[in-house]
Amino acid sequence: MSEKAVDDPGVPVPTEFSLSVLMQRSPSDSPWQDELWEVVGVTATRGERSASPGTVTLVHEQGEIRQYRHSGFRLRLHVDECESYYHNLRAPVPRCFVIAGEDGEGRPVPFLVSLSFDEANAYQEGDGAVYAVAMPPELYRWCELFVLDHYVPEKKKKRRLTDWRKAGDDPAIKAARHE
Repeated sequence: MSEKAVDDPGVPVPTEFSLSVLMQRSPSDSPWQDELWEVVGVTATRGERSASPGTVTLVHEQGEIRQYRHSGFRLRLHVDECESYYHNLRAPVPRCFVIAGEDGEGRPVPFLVSLSFDEANAYQEGDGAVYAVAMPPELYRWCELFVLDHYVPEKKKKRRLTDWRKAGDDPAIKAARHE
């Protein structure tokens, strides 16, 4: 699918976006680990020549702090995740969730970027490393348009309460008690 500007009226909202993840390595104060890794940003790479997945580039170095750009990610939105995107957009600080595995030396290596609370939670429950970082404005607008195009909130249904005082007269309930 070709990517078009998010703000073009009448143009269908694309279902995927090219991204890079910016990770920072810094010394740790902990006696149990030598270095601390964190995701410091997610950047949209539309309009740039798309790097191949897994490309890692040192982009900044100051003392013992190093920042690496992990390129080649494709963020895809799915209609069945719209409710989760909606709740993310309504949060005080909307987030991008970067899911990472470990390389052979125990360093985190991002492999997925998501805007879904539910997907991030599923990876976190499975002991995956999930980093939450503020969502860039361009991704916010794109996700918002996608949600407006596809999300239909479910109407809340009030559950009908059973009057248990009268339930004793119901033949089906009487039969269930005597089984």
